[in-house]
Amino acid sequence: MTSQIIYKGELRTTATHIQSGTVIETDAPTDNQGKGERFSPTDLVAVALATCMATTMAIKSRTMNIELEGTTIEITKVMASDPRRISQLAVTVKFAKALTLDKKERDILEHTALTCPVARSLHPDVRQEIGFEWNENHN
Repeated sequence: MTSQIIYKGELRTTATHIQSGTVIETDAPTDNQGKGERFSPTDLVAVALATCMATTMAIKSRTMNIELEGTTIEITKVMASDPRRISQLAVTVKFAKALTLDKKERDILEHTALTCPVARSLHPDVRQEIGFEWNENHN
């Protein structure tokens, strides 16, 4: 078992990660009868994509001897209706420090992010718009 989820009432849940004991609480969004005081389940899908991209790039960057600490990812989730679903995830990866990388190294890191397990697991109808902002001296 990976996690255990308990419905707490009032459109809220707690999810406990079995291995670590870490707890995440969710709340329904304000546009769907909730209070919007915590991440919604669909917010967590967006967060899963961004954190997966960051993690896989960091793993790959270790083998390339590149430090990505301080990199940020901004993500915007767009919902559709009928049926209610995530229609788009717009992602911008911003590299925090100046890196001296050639085009091949940048391409490898971008490809790693674009093909992370969460990106590959999302339904093809979920439009993923991914951008990368490199703060570096280009070779």
